[in-house]
Amino acid sequence: MNQPLPEHLTPFRHQIAGLQQVGHQCWQRGWSLGTSSNYSVVLEREPLRLLVTASGKDKGHLQDSDFVIVDSEGRPVPEGQPKSSAETLLHCSAAQHWKAGAVLHTHSPWATVLSDLFFAQRGILLEGYEFLKGFEGVTSHQTTLWVPIFENTQDIAALREEVERYWKSNPHALCFAYLIRKHGLYTWGNHLPAATRHLEVIEFLLDCMGRRMSLRGSA
Repeated sequence: MNQPLPEHLTPFRHQIAGLQQVGHQCWQRGWSLGTSSNYSVVLEREPLRLLVTASGKDKGHLQDSDFVIVDSEGRPVPEGQPKSSAETLLHCSAAQHWKAGAVLHTHSPWATVLSDLFFAQRGILLEGYEFLKGFEGVTSHQTTLWVPIFENTQDIAALREEVERYWKSNPHALCFAYLIRKHGLYTWGNHLPAATRHLEVIEFLLDCMGRRMSLRGSA
């Protein structure tokens, strides 16, 4: 049974409905099973406020009350809310450093497997695919996208710093997503529809890569 919407979330019914829809779609596609994954949208820039999924919730059937408002350091604002996702700081980082308006984290099979398989080279190269034109600002299939892979850790603050160091050292790289080894995918966009499109694009390309490798192995 859907819980009543808490008063502090009432102004954000539209954003909640959008994240619920995305969560159900990701669950149906097998990208967010169990209680895995987390999603967010930016509510304000100054000061930064994000609406984030609460920890341990079934993303395929998110309730109206399964969301938390946090500040730039992942702290609940106001206090007394449910615990937000353990990886909230990674959402805050994307909102601050890449001006993301929405951030989506999923655990699809291909993202999980390929992030481990390609970890030794620290990333996956996607190039030449027509589908790359689904990313914001990309107008040609003759595009090269490097998706970095970071080691999994429970120290999210340290992972946040590692991700930010990487992008600061590669300021001109196309920046749409990264993978966490044996864990999953983070992607974002200027708003929720863009982030959702980016998620679909990169999941499709990872699926293609995985199937291609499987066909090679059976040839």
